[in-house]
Amino acid sequence: MPDVVKKQRDARRKIIRQWMKLPADKRQSMAEISVFAKAAAQENMSALVHSRRGPYEKIMGWLLPRAARR
Repeated sequence: MPDVVKKQRDARRKIIRQWMKLPADKRQSMAEISVFAKAAAQENMSALVHSRRGPYEKIMGWLLPRAARR
């Protein structure tokens, strides 16, 4: 189990880093967040722990607080 938690933590860090590297104007709309989250979920499917929330919902939860605000 610790390996699974470590994989998810590493995936979370990687995804958030990729998101924050995008220019602020590319991180504002829900559509942009959604597209990024879907792509990240596909790329990291094996690293994300299965639970009630699917990979897409988890990633959206990680990204929404970091969305650029005007």
